Amino acid sequence: MGKQSKSSTGKKKALERKIDKSTLPPPPPRPEDEIGSAKPLDKPALPGSGFKVIGSDGYDDGGVADLSLLIDLEDSVQRRKRGENEYFSALKADLLPRATRGPMAKMTRREQKVSLAQLLFSEDDDCDDKGPSEVYIEQHRAEDEDEDVATLKHRSDRLAQARAALRLSLLLREPACASLSLSELCKRKLTMSGKNGAEEALRCADKAIEIAGPGFWDSDEVALEADDEPAIDPKYEKNATTPSLANPATLKLLPIRVSQLCMRSALLQRGNALAAMGREEEAEATYRQVLPILKDEPRCARVDWERHSVYVNIGNTYARRGDFDKADEQYVLAEQLGKDHITENGGSEDDGRSMILCAKRSRAFALKRVGKIEEAKKLLREVVEQKIKDDAAAAKKKEEEAAKAAAGESETQ
Repeated sequence: MGKQSKSSTGKKKALERKIDKSTLPPPPPRPEDEIGSAKPLDKPALPGSGFKVIGSDGYDDGGVADLSLLIDLEDSVQRRKRGENEYFSALKADLLPRATRGPMAKMTRREQKVSLAQLLFSEDDDCDDKGPSEVYIEQHRAEDEDEDVATLKHRSDRLAQARAALRLSLLLREPACASLSLSELCKRKLTMSGKNGAEEALRCADKAIEIAGPGFWDSDEVALEADDEPAIDPKYEKNATTPSLANPATLKLLPIRVSQLCMRSALLQRGNALAAMGREEEAEATYRQVLPILKDEPRCARVDWERHSVYVNIGNTYARRGDFDKADEQYVLAEQLGKDHITENGGSEDDGRSMILCAKRSRAFALKRVGKIEEAKKLLREVVEQKIKDDAAAAKKKEEEAAKAAAGESETQ
């Protein structure tokens, strides 16, 4: 029965620790019922937001439901793992994992998760990697003289943010965020240092894949990547005992979609790191692993950009190997995605035009690689001219929307 409190003070403290079940929020849904953004919305979440899904009556939610699975602000995983009584008792006693030192010490676990989301997903207007495309573009080396000092500092700050996100993910014991942080580290190392940082970037991507997969991972080994200069000991004995996101033990607590989302990101960045190292066949094979995971995703602009990036990246691996015909097959697939958004009901015309331009630009560089200089120049001129027209149309549309909004405000006053 356990030790009973005899004094009135002890009884009062015991009563305070007791959880009133009537005040608890509803229990979390079953993991298999959480499908995130795979299920389109019946109507846009907000007026003017959300893309119509091609070939369906639904609307894309912009990845909001996926983000809620990855960040887990409601602590559904911890609640399933601990049980309601133990979880809410630990929450009340402030015993759940969180940062207890430093600038975040006074923040709740939930507030720290919000900060983690901001570290992982917020983008500045001048980010090198801002935008939906994940096509690998070779960067200048950080030490080149022609690099702008402010640009280098900005890239360095972005890299430091990804390291901070990884540290916080490990403190909060959020493996999905740790995997995404490693993918971001891979991406930002390539942006910062190009080929010089490719080996470190690949190491981060491999660890992100390990966390997202069906096996186990070593949290101490992952934590090294949060250091400014990771000291990798070749004699380190790996102790992979933490179940990964697709491990059967983990899938009792969270949906398989979390693993899939992390795996998509990690594989794409791994392909980019391999491409930076010149390992083209391996890069192609890695990119192709993303496509089956995307097979059942809705045809919306957000996900089609992911498909588009995979196709163009695969095409670029062929182009760098001098095989223009195979490269162009992939550019045609990428370009068709853009055409679908322009011609089919529910597509995003702006995204469609951008996809077409991106595919054409890659085709032009592929033509240049095989010595078809004049064709490449002609195609690049078309790309530049169309980009100027699209930018002018976008600016005009923005002005019209601003004028319309201003007119609406004046009428209400």
